[in-house]
Amino acid sequence: MDHTTRAMIVAENIHKSYGSLEVLKGITLTIGQAEIVSIVGASGAGKTTLLHILGTLDRFDQGRVVIDGQDISYFNDKQLSEFRNRHIGFVFQFHHLLPEFSALENVCIPAFIAGKGRREAEGHGKELLDLLGLTDRMEHKPSELSGGEQQRVAVARALINNPVVVLADEPSGNLDSKSSGELHRLFFNLRDTMGQCFVIVTHNETLAGMADRRLSIRDGLIL
Repeated sequence: MDHTTRAMIVAENIHKSYGSLEVLKGITLTIGQAEIVSIVGASGAGKTTLLHILGTLDRFDQGRVVIDGQDISYFNDKQLSEFRNRHIGFVFQFHHLLPEFSALENVCIPAFIAGKGRREAEGHGKELLDLLGLTDRMEHKPSELSGGEQQRVAVARALINNPVVVLADEPSGNLDSKSSGELHRLFFNLRDTMGQCFVIVTHNETLAGMADRRLSIRDGLIL
């Protein structure tokens, strides 16, 4: 990482156990602004647990996490929820789109939660869907979209509140190789145009290899 780049995520000595099972055993990492980092490792190595902790979806037992200069270690649930909505975007393997809403409505939901007005939210949502090549699909329901299109809607939803950090968990896990390749290129285009940092947990070796940095987790530690 270039030393002039601002650190967006700093995690220090992160430990996490579930009962007697120690999943993370002292993870330390720094991720810079506009950096794309892939996290690889066998199932059960702790990749998703780490991603959930960095995304404030799960609490850690010991250590410290600073995101965009804010130490979230002592935030309560309400503070974490507000911070997550405004600063972090998520893309999951299963896109979790709401079936009864159109693509545009799905994209706008986090903006409405953040208290933005309909005109502002829909204006930005349309810009993002345009950017992602979905201009003609905005009014379509998820069931009318291909897997690759649904995942791009999920990416637009992740970006609607201009997060500084985008976390992706197996984002191409359910896509064919063509859609997968398109999604991977999209992450890099977004980084170049919007400057987010991306942390991507993946089993896809192609995607892992394209990242600026590739981190391997084994037995709860970064190798």
